Amino acid sequence: MLKPWTEELLGTNKPIIAMCHLNPMPSDPNFDPETGMEGVVEYARKDFLALQNGGVDAVMFSNEFSAPYMIEVEPVVLASMARVIGELLSDIKIPFGVDVQIDPYRTLDLAAATGAAFVRETITGTYTSDYGLRSLNPGKIIRYRNNNNQARNVKILYTLVPEGAAHLGDRSLVDIAKSTFFNHKPDALLVSGQGPGMQTSDELLKLAKDAVPNALVFANTGVNVETVEKKLSIADGAVVGTTFKVDGVFENHVDQARVKEFMDKVKSFRK
Repeated sequence: MLKPWTEELLGTNKPIIAMCHLNPMPSDPNFDPETGMEGVVEYARKDFLALQNGGVDAVMFSNEFSAPYMIEVEPVVLASMARVIGELLSDIKIPFGVDVQIDPYRTLDLAAATGAAFVRETITGTYTSDYGLRSLNPGKIIRYRNNNNQARNVKILYTLVPEGAAHLGDRSLVDIAKSTFFNHKPDALLVSGQGPGMQTSDELLKLAKDAVPNALVFANTGVNVETVEKKLSIADGAVVGTTFKVDGVFENHVDQARVKEFMDKVKSFRK
């Protein structure tokens, strides 16, 4: 039996993908013109090294602090994210992915430009959220990826329902998971809470995993050192961000000691 791609790429089962949240970019409402792009780069470098040195299996770079997000991301944001990752490439010793909030096309462009191995995106469905009514075109998105030689092999982690959103129509998570897996053959499915740092429901994780046992199912938000063993007993891995920050506060820098404590527990659980 073939190993899951996560074991081939990340070298372990039950991987932890850590979020490296990038500060606001030029054109973002909260961009700091005094520290400029140099400040964005150095903030990212400090957080990335704390994550890597703390022992995570992979890192995903995201413009988390660009909020409120653009459905069609401006070119300057994409260029700025590419600059950040480019300046960090010599420091990166572990696999990495990217997520350009909330534009799947620009996410794939960034992956192609930087050599990212995976992306996290919403690819399917129609949703209502703070960003209004949003409808995805999965056939177009996947063809866009496949027509880019540098992005063709990029793995896609599909969010089943985006954070802070609701699927338009009366469909259960089980139905969404089953149809997404059948129609799109995702590289992994992500089950989320309502926002960053908000708990992913054990019940929903189990429903998704039971519905599509042959799919990789990840907890996407809210996993912490107290809950990680329970989450990994159900899920195939986790995407982790807020709990790695100083005092577990979303807006703070990454705390390497918290990362190490978390990863020590994960490594013990894997054994």
